[in-house]
Amino acid sequence: MVAAFPPMGWNSWDCFGAAVTEEQVLRNASFMQKHLADLGWRYVVVDIEWFQPTASSHAYESFSELRMDEYGRLLPAVNRFPSARDGMGFAPLAKKIHNMGLLFGIHILRGLPRMAAHRHLPIWHSEYRCDQAADPSSVCAWNPDMYGTRADHPGARAYYESIFALYAEWGVDFVKCDDIARGYPEARGEIELISNAARGCGREIVLSLSPGPAPLNEAEHLKQYANMWRITDDFWDDFSLLRAMFERAEKWCIHAGPGHWPDADMLPVGALRRCTDPEGVTRFTPAEQRTMMTLWVMMRSPLMIGADLPSSDAFTLSLLTNRDVLEVLRTSWCGHPLFTKEDSAVWVAPRRDGTGCYAAFFNLSEKEMQMALPEGTLEYSWQKARELWTGNQTEKLSWTVSAHDSALFLLTT
Repeated sequence: MVAAFPPMGWNSWDCFGAAVTEEQVLRNASFMQKHLADLGWRYVVVDIEWFQPTASSHAYESFSELRMDEYGRLLPAVNRFPSARDGMGFAPLAKKIHNMGLLFGIHILRGLPRMAAHRHLPIWHSEYRCDQAADPSSVCAWNPDMYGTRADHPGARAYYESIFALYAEWGVDFVKCDDIARGYPEARGEIELISNAARGCGREIVLSLSPGPAPLNEAEHLKQYANMWRITDDFWDDFSLLRAMFERAEKWCIHAGPGHWPDADMLPVGALRRCTDPEGVTRFTPAEQRTMMTLWVMMRSPLMIGADLPSSDAFTLSLLTNRDVLEVLRTSWCGHPLFTKEDSAVWVAPRRDGTGCYAAFFNLSEKEMQMALPEGTLEYSWQKARELWTGNQTEKLSWTVSAHDSALFLLTT
């Protein structure tokens, strides 16, 4: 099964924006291989604008010249990805990633390039042209590179099949499709075309839809046609965004399951925004980063690191390498809140094999709080409790939790 568990990996956006280079991707992949891969971190994802030669920050250059082939399929900019020269595309980079025992992913925007439509380029292995498949009235509000497609036109299906055939040839394992998850109901047909093209390309590819918030009333459609989808707009290192995630997580957690995962977005930890600030680091406190990680694993969101991994400090690595915390993703099911209040929340998640239960305390207030669950609160009977961030044992489910911090327990008999 594709995405039997929540995918875990690294994405270039938070640190390098639209300007990431092959050298930066390989440095981060090498670090992942050496320090994180045995813990489940496997995907290396090149985010937006890899086809744009002059990208230099998190900003987009309107109507810039994009690199593409004669069929309107975007290609990596060779000045940033030199192994893509001579029409090789991402195949050489994907091979290097695979040789590390990792998996390779890319970002795409829904639709096809405006340039391809304006030049009336043919669609690969098709009788149609890009201008026939394009819908000039459907344009991304924040990036002008693409036109949406006419989902009911056979040329649209042909175009999506053509790009996924190329991605399969390159060795792509993960596709993050942007400007689509919150576009219902108009995006419904295009989501189905993209999903069918991914599933029919002859290679197992995880399909991720962005940005959010995806509409909750479309959960069943999303579960049918995507492996993960964003439940929020871009998530950054701001505690107000983290507080707001608790409400989203409560609504979406019941839809997490093998092959389909509500996505709380990337983990803005460690070294960030390095394309504009060589010393940039997360604005989250250590306590807030623990709270984020604890909520993400309890709701079983995919985990995508946003940091420049080789620049990670000891604390960042302690977050990303806590085996007991990461195991919650694979060993739990049905994670859900017991309650969510203005200043606190408590989540529980039984282990799938029946050997225990996880419980998480979240202090969302501005001061230290004593948190506890009285005996009998849980249906699961337990005798031992171990706090997974500290490794400390406790006889009663009671803990002093600092402001904005969390505690995560494994309860066993």
